[in-house]
Amino acid sequence: MAKPGRLGVGIIGAGKVGAVLGAALRGAEHAVVGVSAVSEASRERAETLLPGVPVLEIQDIVERSELVLLAVPDDALGELVDGLAKLGAWQPGQLVAHTSGRFGVGILKPVRAAGAIPLALHPAMTFTGMSLDLTRLMDCTFGVTADAAMLPIAQALVVEMGAEPVAIAEADRTLYHAALAHSSNHLVTLVAQASQLLREIGVETPEHMLGPLLRATLENALASGESALTGPVARGDVGTVAAHAEALKEYDAGAGGDVLTAYLAMARATARRAVNRGLLKEGQLDEIDDALDSGMPDKSDRPDNGPAEQEGN
Repeated sequence: MAKPGRLGVGIIGAGKVGAVLGAALRGAEHAVVGVSAVSEASRERAETLLPGVPVLEIQDIVERSELVLLAVPDDALGELVDGLAKLGAWQPGQLVAHTSGRFGVGILKPVRAAGAIPLALHPAMTFTGMSLDLTRLMDCTFGVTADAAMLPIAQALVVEMGAEPVAIAEADRTLYHAALAHSSNHLVTLVAQASQLLREIGVETPEHMLGPLLRATLENALASGESALTGPVARGDVGTVAAHAEALKEYDAGAGGDVLTAYLAMARATARRAVNRGLLKEGQLDEIDDALDSGMPDKSDRPDNGPAEQEGN
């Protein structure tokens, strides 16, 4: 016998997030009535995580579903929602949830205009698109945004998936997402850069060297915040910082890499936070800045990409 309040769920986008959340909702005894999957990889993912669920056209999924989960890239979300609104696809009383971190419910304005209920459910987790992600949900938080009257519905859906909901205000969604991207995405870049340097000097398995260090650092930082900060910048060890900058300048000049840029930016940010924590004095901050300046590429060494302030972001 089915639990009361079970929904017919349609998944639009069988990417890593959509397939996993669909499987989690199915595990909570909701009925997944259809999934859209265009690429071969997404079809295989749907077959693995949502066996027996039919692959349908998007409009058919919306027509059959009481809850539509929009698990598509951020930049595709608005166009998809608008396009379905023009087709008259959205239904009064229907729940429509997207998984974008960047957006709240404002982007679902056409959904609201049709009488459907907009929700934003973003998992603060990185997924592989495999069944092990279902276990990760048990230790996962979702950034949830919804109208006040509908917030309990959004929260309940997250709890049913085994995760913890945290309410995020509509106006704060971009900062919320920037915080997650800065921590998770840039961590991957930092690890990749550190691994690259170690391999270059002959360390065959840099992951074995970095793994214990990074795990301990992350645990300490989460438990103690900036009190866990250590290293040459926090100690005001100017000579070491200058040596790092010079060595990375020489390395990047030969490798045409991006390690120096990342190191200088993070070292400057670290120094300023160390001052705010009382670990460094202002005079020491100036010395650190001077040491880092010694690692700045000479103008003649920089690629001809126009003024520095127009490069990347």
